[in-house]
Amino acid sequence: MSDCSRTVDDVRTFLQSSKGFDPQQMMRFYDSWAETYEQDHNLMSYRAPHLAVDFLSKNFSGSPAEAQVLDVTCGSGWVAKLMVKLGFRHFVGVDGSKGMLEQAAKTGLYQDLKLALLGPEPLPAPTGGYICMSRVDPKSESGNNYKVSLEKELQLMEEEGLWTHVDTKEMDKYMMTVHNNHNNNNKNEQYFDGTMYLYRKSLN
Repeated sequence: MSDCSRTVDDVRTFLQSSKGFDPQQMMRFYDSWAETYEQDHNLMSYRAPHLAVDFLSKNFSGSPAEAQVLDVTCGSGWVAKLMVKLGFRHFVGVDGSKGMLEQAAKTGLYQDLKLALLGPEPLPAPTGGYICMSRVDPKSESGNNYKVSLEKELQLMEEEGLWTHVDTKEMDKYMMTVHNNHNNNNKNEQYFDGTMYLYRKSLN
């Protein structure tokens, strides 16, 4: 159930409570977060679902009504709710959180929903078509290291012929920082930027 009294600082405190969690603890954290997930992200000005859907639709030349969409880490079904407005109809969702899958099921948009903790477990669905992903760009040493290692892996997969790069887009004001802003009178909230990547899986 949504809580209209929640504030940005409430969400920041909640997110900081998960620092240091292992994957299983993170899934339990997401289970507890599922009901207010979209509301909290809206408070944090989280634009990734809207930006990703817009980015994908501008590069997609097929028939949305015939496309098969694999929504990896589907969460509450936010992306599917945006994509269906553009004519997409066929969705399979994958997430590691049972609570999130329950929220996604309530949308009535998914033909199938699968529970899987990605990384330790393989993707429980065939891969293909376009792959659209986004990441936040925190201005920190760990954030920079992650960016370098991720883009190195993306480049290796491209060199191995597993997929073809379609587009990369930098995103301004991806979401508010999760660090507490101690100056409550400061209306200029700090934001993380982000990056979106779009690849097309190779046919051979």
